[in-house]
Order: sequence, then C-alpha cells, then structure tokens
Amino acid sequence: MILEILGSALLGLGLSTAAALLLSRRLPARRLVLLMGGPGALFGAYVTHEALGPGHVLITLLGAAGVSAVMISLLLRPTSAVTAAAPVRRAVP
Repeated sequence: MILEILGSALLGLGLSTAAALLLSRRLPARRLVLLMGGPGALFGAYVTHEALGPGHVLITLLGAAGVSAVMISLLLRPTSAVTAAAPVRRAVP
C-alpha cells in the first residue's frame, strides 16, 4: 500500500512537471498544474485499488497515471489559431 501511495504521488508529480514543461503555452500557471497532478494520481490510485483490491501494484499505478493525465488535460486551453477565428457576419436580405 505504501508503494502504491508513494509511487502514484511521484508519478503524478512527474507527469504534471512534464506537462508543464512541454505544454507551457497551453496550460495555466505552473503551480496549478503541479497541484492537479499529484492529487489526481492519488485519487486514481485510490479508485483503482478499491476496484481491484490489494496485490495489483502495477495496474494501480497505471490507473493513477491515467486519472492524473485526465486531470491535467482538463486544464488545457485551445491553441491561439482556434481562438483567433474571424467573427461570423449575418447576411443582409
């Protein structure tokens, strides 16, 4: 159980750090990204551990990584090309 907790916390911190470095232009402040990765991984490890039971350390870590990635992806903003679209004009009859 301790390995699952420490492993998932480190995994979430690593994923959030990598996302903050690689996608810094599309993510909000780095502190927020780092604060979402760790708890997301801990929550994913808890849910996976409760669903599968003890003895599935690797699968629990995979569940933690998946939930952490989903939590970080919810912070992504669209690229600037999408937000800079031309306004829609109405046709005049």
